[in-house]
Amino acid sequence: MNVPAASSAATSPLPMTESLERSATMPLPAREQLETLVADILAEARAQGASAAEAAVSFGSALSVAVRLGEVETLEHHRRRGLAVTVYFGQSRGSASTADWRQAAIRDTVASACAIARHTAADPYAGLADPERLAREIPDLDLYHPWALSAEEAIELARECEAAALAMDPRIRNSEGGGVATHAGFGLYGNSHGFCGGYPTTRHSLSCSVIAQDNGEMQRNHWYSVARDRVGLEAPIAVGQKAAQRSLRRLGSRRLGTRQVPVLFAPELARGLIGHFIAAIRGGALYRKASFLLDRLGTPVFPEFVAIRERPHLLGALASAPFDSEGVATADRHLVEGGVLQGYVLDSYSARRLGMTTTGNAGGTHNLIVEPSGPFGHEALLQQLDTGLWVTELLGHGVDTVTGDYSRGASGFWVEKGEIQFPVHEITIAGNLKEMFTGIRALGSDVDKRGGIHCGSLLLERMTVAGE
Repeated sequence: MNVPAASSAATSPLPMTESLERSATMPLPAREQLETLVADILAEARAQGASAAEAAVSFGSALSVAVRLGEVETLEHHRRRGLAVTVYFGQSRGSASTADWRQAAIRDTVASACAIARHTAADPYAGLADPERLAREIPDLDLYHPWALSAEEAIELARECEAAALAMDPRIRNSEGGGVATHAGFGLYGNSHGFCGGYPTTRHSLSCSVIAQDNGEMQRNHWYSVARDRVGLEAPIAVGQKAAQRSLRRLGSRRLGTRQVPVLFAPELARGLIGHFIAAIRGGALYRKASFLLDRLGTPVFPEFVAIRERPHLLGALASAPFDSEGVATADRHLVEGGVLQGYVLDSYSARRLGMTTTGNAGGTHNLIVEPSGPFGHEALLQQLDTGLWVTELLGHGVDTVTGDYSRGASGFWVEKGEIQFPVHEITIAGNLKEMFTGIRALGSDVDKRGGIHCGSLLLERMTVAGE
């Protein structure tokens, strides 16, 4: 279940000492409090006549700071909490949510869900996850590392990050700011099958975006670092310097004439291509017949060297989870092996629609690992590219997962004989995802782990580049 959460935020462009002291992240509620809350929701659902019910509660506290040219632009402290309940009257379903945890609000919220269910047509595929699929053991995945960061400290880190970028080169003329954010939360889910489980998580980040200017041309770029544990973050100086370097290398950009060439996607963009693949094998797209990969289970969709694994229990990873949002246990599995599609991405509802079994992916996938096709770092991949386009930024959303058609604005670098020649911008790259996936030539070992898809650079055989 996804829990809508109410939030309150305090923003101060020029914070005073008193407001700074109030801006540290707040402690999480006790697990017992959340368990009692879920039990009360489920008991109320039974009392109001529901044959089955599920409930989720969440609480989160966050601190974020944005600094521009050394001055504090925003200082925000967020507190979010919410609860959601879904009730079933047979196979008629109703849902409601609130941010009010008082007993009277719980009764009203459950009553709203019951009223919806009583006036909703029965859906033969609706219902809780099958009891035998629910998690029985919930391992500690090392996802909670709170950061006792004061607002003053956050401001100084953001300033340090931005200052490092501005000091890199006199051509760094302006800034869109440096930022620091820290979040801690606790989510707990329970249902009338007797399942009740939850765990705390944290997420911390540093970011910087600056503008390079030379001969009347301006180019912007950014960099960021994110981790569950603050010790896993890159140093503020390193984040700022990378943002500056990425902006500087964009100076002197040109356009290209229309052509068909090999294309190398940077790691942070390559994971987006894998994301389009996942969208095409999600249960919702499949049972609606809205996917270019319909009926491809057990058939090749990538070259033989491509392997994609789901690893939900990686310690400290950003997308790790012991169970999904229905309480179904997560487990390692192969989505693609030898280029062949081994499984879909299903929750209980879509699995029933397809006559299959849930894969533990209600709420999304958990740490997709795209295995490198060899020890191919960035330089080795440029050599394999030989002459073509290295894409480092994408614009727009021209992707149709029904047909597979792909067309997006892009910028990057033109490469000849494995050597970067000049930056390019104001171009469009186009192809079809089905042919793009089968046309993968190499997967790099320069893996980017800043998200739920761990992927290195991705080299495609050919795409159409449209420019001048």
